[in-house]
Amino acid sequence: MRNLAIITAVMFLAACGGDEHQDLKEELKTIAKDLRGRVDALPVVKPYEPVPYRAFELSDPFGPAKIELATGAAAKSKSGANAPDATRPKEPLEAYPLESLKMVGTLSQKGLTYALVRADSSLYRVKPGNYLGQNFGIITGISDNQINLKELVQDASGDWTERKIALQILEAEAAKGR
Repeated sequence: MRNLAIITAVMFLAACGGDEHQDLKEELKTIAKDLRGRVDALPVVKPYEPVPYRAFELSDPFGPAKIELATGAAAKSKSGANAPDATRPKEPLEAYPLESLKMVGTLSQKGLTYALVRADSSLYRVKPGNYLGQNFGIITGISDNQINLKELVQDASGDWTERKIALQILEAEAAKGR
């Protein structure tokens, strides 16, 4: 039995060792020749040409001449015809925004009309020529129901312009005083 198994194994090995697949091997070689990849030639690259910098002819935005012009314009706007007096001592009511100030009444003494203005919990007596608010507002006139002001505000270009505004009396406060 053992010999039979050896003989069968030798026959199987002999059957596999034949040259019957030689034609397949040759066919695969011819197909492999045709399947080789072909790389196209590289395109011609244009040589790099640097672009010359020509902005030297333009004005430098950070140059000393530009800075002097800007600071000169700022100084001009600070000292222009309508510019507020920076050396004038501030009055107490200039510390408050105009929206937080309330006119609560008027007072007449010796022919001069005063206005009574409330800021926080304090009451102030003001007359024409006094300053109110944070926009350099000067009182130009006082009537029974309002204070007329001329404010100086800076526009987008840095110039000072005048703006007329009125601070109205509070109706509830006026009714209490009657």
